[in-house]
Amino acid sequence: MKKPVKTDLFASKAPLEWAIIANGTLSTAQIPIDAEGNVVEGGIEAQARQTMENFKHTIEAAELTMDDVTQVLIYVTDRSQLPVFNKVYAEYFEAPYPNRAAMIVAGLAREEMLCEIVAYAAVPQA
Repeated sequence: MKKPVKTDLFASKAPLEWAIIANGTLSTAQIPIDAEGNVVEGGIEAQARQTMENFKHTIEAAELTMDDVTQVLIYVTDRSQLPVFNKVYAEYFEAPYPNRAAMIVAGLAREEMLCEIVAYAAVPQA
């Protein structure tokens, strides 16, 4: 059985939940949008920060911490953006770090988006 995580993030018109918990795992995908659903301006650093803030908010809404995150998949639209994303990403985690992969993609769902993450976190069993 899957359970959506209630967040204060923009209520997407797309058929999605910002996070789902099922089988002891939280699954989420996060993008660089603000509370009104607009992609933030300011380049990769601003978008990486907004994406990570949305992610942290979602983790906390699930009553978890960033230490519970087990894997992160990072998508950026240009190889030169990865070092900037890494710098922002490093502010949100401490060792031991989650497993992760980074991909350079031709584009994302919204043309102005430069990054997106998909992540998984362990949910303690009650």
